[in-house]
Amino acid sequence: MPQAQKPEILAAAPLPPFTMADLETRFTVRRLWESLDSATLARIPAIAASTLAGGIGEDLFTRMPALRIIANFGVGYDNIDVAAAVGRGIMVTNTPGVLDEEVADLAMGLLLATLRRLPQADRFVREGRWPQGAFPLSPSLRGRKVGILGLGGIGKAIARRLDASLVKVTYHGRTRLAGVPYEYFATPVALAEACDVLIAILPGGAQTRHIVNAEVLAALGPQGVFINVARGSVVDQVALVHALQQGTILAAGLDVYEDEPQVPAELMELDNVVLLPHLGSASLVTRSAMGRLMADNLSAWFETGRPLTTVAECSHLLPG
Repeated sequence: MPQAQKPEILAAAPLPPFTMADLETRFTVRRLWESLDSATLARIPAIAASTLAGGIGEDLFTRMPALRIIANFGVGYDNIDVAAAVGRGIMVTNTPGVLDEEVADLAMGLLLATLRRLPQADRFVREGRWPQGAFPLSPSLRGRKVGILGLGGIGKAIARRLDASLVKVTYHGRTRLAGVPYEYFATPVALAEACDVLIAILPGGAQTRHIVNAEVLAALGPQGVFINVARGSVVDQVALVHALQQGTILAAGLDVYEDEPQVPAELMELDNVVLLPHLGSASLVTRSAMGRLMADNLSAWFETGRPLTTVAECSHLLPG
């Protein structure tokens, strides 16, 4: 297809090279971080978005009156003002499903690394301390009860791995789910009281901001472990630092933070926390699949007006 005939889209932030190459094969790609005149922005009907672009909302919508679809690179889409998009008739899509197993693998790895103190043991060997004596005994996953905050696709994938690890699984979400074998708790505090590992894997946004607060952490208790593979906004980071410093909880494993990529010095100074740089879906296989689905959503919209994976808030915008 000649370049001039390709549909025009806006990349709101740099995406992985293989994803950008795919987009450039299918579309004429304009880049928000390059100089774009207002007339160019005004005619573009589609955005390829990611959390790296920061917030996407009214300011950009006003500059793009022809905008009709935002395809997000990722399952979470709290980077997009969906309410404002819906109000303007703008479709929003995400990439569910393709990253569930990868993020679940990471969550289990982070849980085991936190409980068994694997990064600390690695440092112990590298620093030459093993000849002077054995590494201290660690806590264990054995006999623990694990609560999952958010039993969506990724939460269920984590639960399957925990089932195989022979530990009890419970959960909290906005509603009790039919057909799942796990005990439901109506509030995060009740869930934390019933378990000694709490894994957060629920969406970010205003409704879940600081859902893990000082009260939840206190309910988790001094042998409790908190794992966050959701969004940094779901936990009160100041309360978490205090809980780790004071022994309110035993340890934490974090893949996400409130102001990424900034990580508080107080967290980095603690030995009872494992810190990762937001790696949940960060494998070549999974990021490639995410990019393909994002591009497929755009292609489907241009071809039929019906993208493949529309977010729930926009389902009413689909053609009948």
